[in-house]
Amino acid sequence: MRTQVAIIGAGPAGLLLAHLLHRGGVDAVVLETRSQEYVAARIRAGILESSSVELLESVGLGSRLRAEGHEHRGIYLQMPGERHHLDFVDLAGRSVWVYGQTEVQKDLVAAATAVVHYEVSDVVLHESAVTFVDSAGVSQRLDVDAIAGCDGSFGVSRAAAAPEQQFERVYPYSWLGVLVDVAPSTDELIYAWHPDGFALHSMRSPTVSRLYLQVPNGTDVADWSDDRIWSALATRLGHGQDGWKLTPGPITDKSVLPMRSYVQTPMRSGRLFLAGDAAHIVPPTGAKGLNLAIADVALLSRALVALLRDGDARLADSYSDDALRRVWRCTHFSWWMTTMLHASGDPFDAQLQLSQLRWVTSSAAGATGLAENYAGLPIGF
Repeated sequence: MRTQVAIIGAGPAGLLLAHLLHRGGVDAVVLETRSQEYVAARIRAGILESSSVELLESVGLGSRLRAEGHEHRGIYLQMPGERHHLDFVDLAGRSVWVYGQTEVQKDLVAAATAVVHYEVSDVVLHESAVTFVDSAGVSQRLDVDAIAGCDGSFGVSRAAAAPEQQFERVYPYSWLGVLVDVAPSTDELIYAWHPDGFALHSMRSPTVSRLYLQVPNGTDVADWSDDRIWSALATRLGHGQDGWKLTPGPITDKSVLPMRSYVQTPMRSGRLFLAGDAAHIVPPTGAKGLNLAIADVALLSRALVALLRDGDARLADSYSDDALRRVWRCTHFSWWMTTMLHASGDPFDAQLQLSQLRWVTSSAAGATGLAENYAGLPIGF
């Protein structure tokens, strides 16, 4: 087999890249080790920046998002006894959208033009080819001009890229996340600092809520009964404060998410280009993971179209540096949000966090900085 670009990974990054390449006249084949059903059902990010929405709309992927997604003007920042609203539209002229990764995946699958091979195994990346075993157990070779690694932090692409530098920060806490069949108790996300630990009230739809609790690393979900979860959420989110009530409901999913930051540089090695989680990880506090992946493949698609269709290598040669400017900005913002909101158990740290939160919620400059970063920088930043 032969194609111009082999894309490793059929998540949102891989399928969006295939979609963008097709629009630019470049052929691609997508390889995925998991089943299509598994990839479609993965519960991940739910917040899209304004620039991500604009990109999806510009390439014909925004109609269902506009019809079924939910535009949010901002977020709430909370401390015990205080809840403050930050209006991103007033502060930065941009909003965000609640539209889950599973929904983005559905849109990409429905619009797919590239050939996608699911449930492949033994994937090996070569200089100008990819070898693998297909779902029928047959060994295959795919000759290519370029390879795009969009297969996440545990895929083969990261290991094959031979990085010059790796940067990592492992945080001393995790998130216990629950998916709940209940209407959200808030109109916009609540980010709550509490001495017991951080809590987040998010949502997936008008009937499904997504909530998170800060827990120690190594937490076993079996130690957290539904009653214990709802009690902790009520305390940290301020149930009863100014008449606000947290409405419990049936918990349909529980999981523990470790918190870490990771950046691998460069994001290119020969004909292999990395995008999304294959090159970098951010803690979810800043809602940047999916948006960074979208920004990466937007840049990468332009670079590969210029290289393979037009014979112009300039964007490909600058891809890593161009992408990393945004990656580091979003890595800093995610670190800043994380360290501002998560309890460390140190009284000195707690006072610094409260001071910072009071500054952000009382200063136009502080609030605007948060809004600009959260609502999203331009794709080309």
